[in-house]
Amino acid sequence: MVNPSSHFGARKLRKGRRSLQNHVYHVTTSTVSRVPLFNDLNSGRCVVQSMRRIQASRIADTWSYVVMPDHVHWLLQLHSRSSLSGCVASMKAHSSRLLKQLTERRGPVWQRGFYDRCIRGDEDLLQVGRYLVANPLRAGLVTDICQYSLWDSIWV
Repeated sequence: MVNPSSHFGARKLRKGRRSLQNHVYHVTTSTVSRVPLFNDLNSGRCVVQSMRRIQASRIADTWSYVVMPDHVHWLLQLHSRSSLSGCVASMKAHSSRLLKQLTERRGPVWQRGFYDRCIRGDEDLLQVGRYLVANPLRAGLVTDICQYSLWDSIWV
């Protein structure tokens, strides 16, 4: 049965959301119940492969990302024919299929909904990208970002 409060939370996240074509978004999405499904490289690569598929399909360009054990930060620019919700849904669906094939996991992988922030034109995208990929450092997972494999940025 669906938890009514989680359904309300996902609906609340969509309130006011607009997909602005060719704009850059910082998206954060979490695993169901924040279970650390991406603790190992192979599981995390399911998400990376899905983001690369989005780019190859010309839905969005990935500027930076980091796959944390229980969530993902993704800086992306939507293409002209794409919606933000559709883009994130596609990434979640594809990465879920890959993870389930890899691990024989049953049940949902991702929480419903996602957080997004449209980056304004006057914001420094390099700073946003740096902040995003520094998450493993702030979380204490590594002492040097070079020790963490599940991130990338166009600025590197």
